[in-house]
Amino acid sequence: MKKIVIASNNLGKLNEIGAILTPLDIEIIAQDTLGVTEAEEPHFTFVENALAKAHHASRITGLPALADDSGICVDALGGAPGVRSARFAGDAEPGAPRSREAQDERNNRKLLELLAGETNRKAHYYCVIVLTRGADDPRPLICEAEWHGEIVSTPRGSGGFGYDPLFMVEGTRKTGAEFAPEEKNRISHRAQALAQLVTRLRGELGIQESSFRTQGSAMRRHDPALAPQRLPSQYPPGRSKP
Repeated sequence: MKKIVIASNNLGKLNEIGAILTPLDIEIIAQDTLGVTEAEEPHFTFVENALAKAHHASRITGLPALADDSGICVDALGGAPGVRSARFAGDAEPGAPRSREAQDERNNRKLLELLAGETNRKAHYYCVIVLTRGADDPRPLICEAEWHGEIVSTPRGSGGFGYDPLFMVEGTRKTGAEFAPEEKNRISHRAQALAQLVTRLRGELGIQESSFRTQGSAMRRHDPALAPQRLPSQYPPGRSKP
């Protein structure tokens, strides 16, 4: 397995995935460079949506494909936004900005409105990572993890994406947006799930940790901001979903 297509057009996700998979010395290719459009995500579970995205990218490119589906689950909202996290506030009004950043801002604003006056602010991010070796792979690799915390009343921090400015990480006084990228890439829900995947792929491919090439892999995409970051080769073990 020399190449993997990433079934996402989300720049934040591509950065995180590219950085964490660096030790495997596998070329990571963003799907839009191969002409792959985003897949539909009609399902009610994270794992079904992730499988749909991975199969879609693998079917079109003929390459192994990695997809994630993730979101934030808020206790007081019965687990919402959940699988609807990316479009929680709906589509932009006519004439309004339609960028990813603008969508994040609308989503965050809606979340705060729904939690106004609520004392139970507990929440967790959930991520499932799926790797299909081919479009018809009957045994895809599936890894999942959670990242626990609570929702603050005012956005904080300039890093991260999505709900990170509102998500204060359990055991810290920092939101996800206040962590440096290299810190977040060791502890987040996506980092934990990807660390599990790295371990499983290392075993499947027969790669010894000591044989990792220090140069790392390259994310192939037209945007130069997607150069992967160098990370230590050890990551904390993933936290399995109960």
